[in-house]
Amino acid sequence: MRRAHRVEQVRAAEAELMARLPEGTLMQRAATGLAATCARLLTRRRGRVYGSRVLVLAGSGDNGGDALFAGAALARRGARVTAVLLAPERAHPDGLAALQAARGRVVLEQEVGLADFSRADLVLDGIVGIGGRGGLRPAAEPYARAERRGVVVAVDVPSGVDADTGEVSGVALRADVTVCFGTYKPGLLIDPGASYAGAVQLVGIGLDLPTAEVEALQHAEVAELLPVPGAESDKYRRGVVGVAAGSATYPGAALLAVAGALHGGAGAVRYVGTAAEEVVRRFPEALVTEGGPAGAGRVQAWVVGPGGGDGARQALGEALASDVPVLVDADALTELGRLGPQALTGRTAPTLLTPHTGEAARLLAGAGAGGAAPPAVDDLAASRLATARRLAAAYRATVLLKGSTTVIADPGGAARVNPTGTPWLATAGSGDVLAGLAGSLLAVGLPVLDAASVAAYLHGLAGRHAASAGGAGGVLGVAGALGVAGAPVTALQVAGALPAVWRDVRASAESAGPE
Repeated sequence: MRRAHRVEQVRAAEAELMARLPEGTLMQRAATGLAATCARLLTRRRGRVYGSRVLVLAGSGDNGGDALFAGAALARRGARVTAVLLAPERAHPDGLAALQAARGRVVLEQEVGLADFSRADLVLDGIVGIGGRGGLRPAAEPYARAERRGVVVAVDVPSGVDADTGEVSGVALRADVTVCFGTYKPGLLIDPGASYAGAVQLVGIGLDLPTAEVEALQHAEVAELLPVPGAESDKYRRGVVGVAAGSATYPGAALLAVAGALHGGAGAVRYVGTAAEEVVRRFPEALVTEGGPAGAGRVQAWVVGPGGGDGARQALGEALASDVPVLVDADALTELGRLGPQALTGRTAPTLLTPHTGEAARLLAGAGAGGAAPPAVDDLAASRLATARRLAAAYRATVLLKGSTTVIADPGGAARVNPTGTPWLATAGSGDVLAGLAGSLLAVGLPVLDAASVAAYLHGLAGRHAASAGGAGGVLGVAGALGVAGAPVTALQVAGALPAVWRDVRASAESAGPE
């Protein structure tokens, strides 16, 4: 599990630890880990540290100090280290002294630093730390735009990225690797900040931290949550998921939602809607019922809305009247936006909303008074964590906000981000598959936050697997990458890849054994 904490939580933990340690110990721990990572990167790229060109972009305060101390360590190993002091009068004195003692070069003129930037084998971004707000200051902006040859390593957070939210206001410096200290920061896991962070590596420095602000599941946690039938299981004990989806205009949505549901662990999928004939023809194992959810018989969870068209409002009302978890997607979200949060009043079973940012805007407008205009979609996308939490609070429901970073938030304030996925998942019907998968996991009895998180994780891996046709090293070979390799995929291919990723997640956890 990756756990991320807010800046104020980190600062409090640092202060408590520093009160018990000799002065400078915490910075030395951070700088030592940072230098070790840089040395590994240089060795991988050039075969050795000795003779490598290293540029340190040092701002004021502790972030610049971490970078200067790491630069000094690399200089002692024979690297040719140049430090650009962007705030010379506020440079960390001990870090600067350490670099100069190691025969590092100090540059005060920006133009000289830019020349070194383009030639460097490795650049350490220590301009702005986790306390920074807003984009880069004018003096630092040229480095974000300069031509680069070497690898850029951010110190704790890429400069210009908000560590708490991932928001980027203005210009930020894009890193290839971010080395964070003590704990992950939410802004490193959530776009747009995550897209600036590159590969994120954690250096432990001994902090005693409270409950995390944000979590991100990994293979081990997902494997533990995957349902496994027992020796006496039957299809009904394993759970039945109801799917109310599709219309004359969008019959394919029904097929895709059912395809996702069939691979989510439930013992049976019960379909209601206008596409019953097409569903049975494609998936003969599905149970079909005429009419809406109210007359469908017992299910353990409902998925309502994908491609629902004009029938979405009735299907939504009947599903919400039940006493089982309900996943609300697509056209049913549009109807819920018109009805507002009062449509969920009195429900005792969980509700899971799965909007993209456009649907989130309509839901938030529906939660406002006096027919408020929808918020700007770009603003919601730029503040994904806040958007998901705002929706969860307004509707008293768990929200899975889809996008480049999928964020899951519940009404109690818990939040998770999904670390898997690929841009190839931006294809018609992909969300229908996700809805069916998440609904199936609800039907088997997973708590709503877990069901949403596991579904997003598996769906993201399935997208990568389908795009790479298994790829070199299979699913696990691409599990830590952005996942842009490969070829375009269809939503049905994503559904078809779910069994493979399910097996691989379980196999990975079993091979890892107990910690």
